[in-house]
Amino acid sequence: ESLADLAAFPFTTKQDLRDNFPYGFLALPVEESVRLHSSSGTTGTPTVVFHTREDLDVWTDCVARSMYMTGARRSDVFQNMMGYGLFTGGIGFHYGSERLGMLTIPSGTGNSKRQIWFMQTFRTSVMHILPSYALHLMSFFEEEKIDPRRDLALKIAFIGAEPHSEAVRRKIEEFYGIRAYNSYGLSEMCGPGVAFECPEQNGLHVWEDHFYPEIIDPVTGEVLPDGEEGELVFTTLSKHAMPLVRYRTRDLTRIIPGTCPCGRTHRRIERIK
Repeated sequence: ESLADLAAFPFTTKQDLRDNFPYGFLALPVEESVRLHSSSGTTGTPTVVFHTREDLDVWTDCVARSMYMTGARRSDVFQNMMGYGLFTGGIGFHYGSERLGMLTIPSGTGNSKRQIWFMQTFRTSVMHILPSYALHLMSFFEEEKIDPRRDLALKIAFIGAEPHSEAVRRKIEEFYGIRAYNSYGLSEMCGPGVAFECPEQNGLHVWEDHFYPEIIDPVTGEVLPDGEEGELVFTTLSKHAMPLVRYRTRDLTRIIPGTCPCGRTHRRIERIK
């Protein structure tokens, strides 16, 4: 009868997904799904997530919404230096950038001198990149005697998919002369586009029209009030192929109390620990 009743439902865990591999969590006939993404399986049986065409549309809209929030527009050129394939990060941003109307360069990972050539030639203004690769790329700019602040058109970077400190983010921003935004996602929800930073860079807005967040005590499972740190739990609100109720992410954060100065009313979470 109310969102408070959600606390009476049991949690869903990664082990549940593994125990019901491969099709046990499908809520629709398999022929209604049009894509699957899978984890690497390095810690056991991989987890597989299915998507209907409607699920992909929602995911794409969430990423496009996130990119637009940071200032990306259809007049921008987007260079996607992330991996494609079963990993959700690269393809999630690719579809989002095309939905937004940006010229999209699916350059993928590696081949640093060619990445720089694309940046210069097509005046890339928005990029998606691993923080560690953004640092690695700096030596190639220095070797080629190219100053990104002077010689490129970059203004925005989306960084994520690996842990990084605030100091690393600021180093990237300073070297490239850009704003670097953190994104949060997990394949069990969709991938990137679950939560995203706005220009205030004071937390990540959770797209609550599609993903309902809770913060729980990781030991007792008790739901904690806004402001207290605990484990992040998500319930999907619009997934068709594989909806999940109270999925335990194992990520630690807190919901930031109050409203954001940017004016958006979607609640914010702190950077993940």
